[in-house]
Amino acid sequence: MTRHETFTMPDIAQKDLVLATDLDGTFLGGTEEDRERFYAWIDGNRHRIGLIFVTGRDPGFISDLTRNKGVPRPDFVVGDVGTTVARVGHDHVLDPIEELEEEIAAAWGDAGLRVQAALSGAPGLRLQSAAFRYRVSYDMDPGQFNPSTVATVEGMGLDTLISDNRYFDVLPRGVSKGPTLLRLLAYLGIRNERTLVAGDTLNDLSMLALGLPAVAVGNSEDALLRELNDLDHVHKAQAHGVSGIAEAIVARRMFPAS
Repeated sequence: MTRHETFTMPDIAQKDLVLATDLDGTFLGGTEEDRERFYAWIDGNRHRIGLIFVTGRDPGFISDLTRNKGVPRPDFVVGDVGTTVARVGHDHVLDPIEELEEEIAAAWGDAGLRVQAALSGAPGLRLQSAAFRYRVSYDMDPGQFNPSTVATVEGMGLDTLISDNRYFDVLPRGVSKGPTLLRLLAYLGIRNERTLVAGDTLNDLSMLALGLPAVAVGNSEDALLRELNDLDHVHKAQAHGVSGIAEAIVARRMFPAS
C-alpha cells in the first residue's frame, strides 16, 4: 500500500446510512441478479450512503475487486481481520490511516516470525502463502487441529480467531474487526445509530456484537447465530447475502425517503 493522493476528511459522517459490511458471503453473497441490483442501488445513492468494508481480505484483493469486478468502491476499509485500517482513493488503492494503525503495530511488534516458529508443525494448520503485516493466518483442518494451539498463542500475549471452521488467525491482543471498526467510526465522527453492520461468520462476531444496528444475513453459519441468539439489536435475516442486508435496511427503517 502506498500513498497515491492527498486525502481530506470525507463527509461520510453526514450521510444517512453507513454500511459496514463483511465481504465473502455477505456483500459478495446472494445471486448475481441480487448483487447487481443492490450495487446499483448503492452507486445511485452514494451522496446518502457511506460504505466500509470490514473483512479478512487483504488490500490487493480489495483493490482488484472494486477496480475490475464491478463491486462498489468503499470509502474506507477495515481489512486483514481488523489489522489494516485505510482510506480508499479514486484509484482504488488503499492508503493506511497511520493514527489508527500505530496502536495495532505496537500490539503486534515483531510477532510474525515468533508465531510461525511456535506453530511450525502444529497439527491441522497450514500456513497461508500471503504475507500480512500484523497477523499470521492458517488454513485449518478441524479434524486434525489440536485445541492446545490456542493456549500456545495466548501464552505469547496474542489472540486467536477461528472462523468458518477452516481458518485460524493469530492477531494482536485486543485487535479484531469489531474494536477496529469502532475506533474508525469514532475517528470519522460517524454516529453509531446511522451505521448498519453486516456479517455471516464467527469472525464477524466482534463487530455484530458491538451494539450497533446489525444484520446476520440468511446464510450465516450456525455457530454465529447461536452467539447472537439473545442480541435484539441484530436482525437475523431470512434472505442471503446482499438481499439479507437490504432486508435489514427495510426492517430497521435505516434509509428514510428523501
